[in-house]
Amino acid sequence: MEVDDLLKLIRGDLFLQDKKTAHLTINLNKVLSKNLVPGLHVDTKENKDGVDVKIKVDDNIRIKNKVHLCFGITKEKAIQKINMDVDVGKNAKISILSHCIFPKAVNIKHIMDAKIKIDEGSIYTYEEKHIHSMDGNIEVYPKAFVEVGKKSRFKTEFELIKGRVGKLDIDYEITGEKNSVIEMTSKVSGKSDDIIKIKEVGNLVGENAKGVLKSRIAVRDNASAEVYNTIVATAPYARGHVDCKEIIQDNGVARAIPIVEVKHPKAHVTHEAAIGSVDTKQLETLMARGLNEEEAVEVIIEGLLS
Repeated sequence: MEVDDLLKLIRGDLFLQDKKTAHLTINLNKVLSKNLVPGLHVDTKENKDGVDVKIKVDDNIRIKNKVHLCFGITKEKAIQKINMDVDVGKNAKISILSHCIFPKAVNIKHIMDAKIKIDEGSIYTYEEKHIHSMDGNIEVYPKAFVEVGKKSRFKTEFELIKGRVGKLDIDYEITGEKNSVIEMTSKVSGKSDDIIKIKEVGNLVGENAKGVLKSRIAVRDNASAEVYNTIVATAPYARGHVDCKEIIQDNGVARAIPIVEVKHPKAHVTHEAAIGSVDTKQLETLMARGLNEEEAVEVIIEGLLS
């Protein structure tokens, strides 16, 4: 598959032509294209098996259009290491749509190690969408340490939109200062012998800090999932919630361990976890409308992940 074809999977041919839309496209360890807008700085360094990426948003800059990142591997076998350093200045705003594309993966390992700092009064939104091959021989390791400043907001969503998971191991730790907001959502469907591991920690250290960790997971065949979501509230009026829902089918195995820890009498954290098969009433209703059992299960899972 040529790089042009890879970009067409995410309609990259559209945003590449728009000079008002910032983008960065990387294939393995090569920067293929880059476009910047005023107030946004992106520096890259190509390494043997990956790229170092530094993103800086100036103070008081609010980037209107969504920034597009594309990290792809067009080879069947490779290791890609992306080191990201993100610095969002005061009263700034940036929204990023990141596609990770491995359409021919036979033996692929993708490692993302990020440090993110969001200064006071700023907003950082990061959508990470994956397109994998159907072989499942891929390992993905997204890791991030995030500092969310006073009156700032951090929102991220991880989603596998095509292909097999392979092995996924998410590891995020976020610290929220006074009046900050943290929102993290993971949506993943595993099949065959896929392995899904999610570890997210939200530290609410500032007064009136808020945080929500949300996971929606489906496993079938012989796939497995482990979700460890933790919120620790150490400041007055900090509020947090952990919400995990998992559907299992066939020989799938799911484990959810929500951990809530409160270290201040005026803080409050709640949790909710549910694991089980698809809802019988929903299944019967869909089958009564003409779907077979397999089709009905797919609709229910799609609803969970929507």
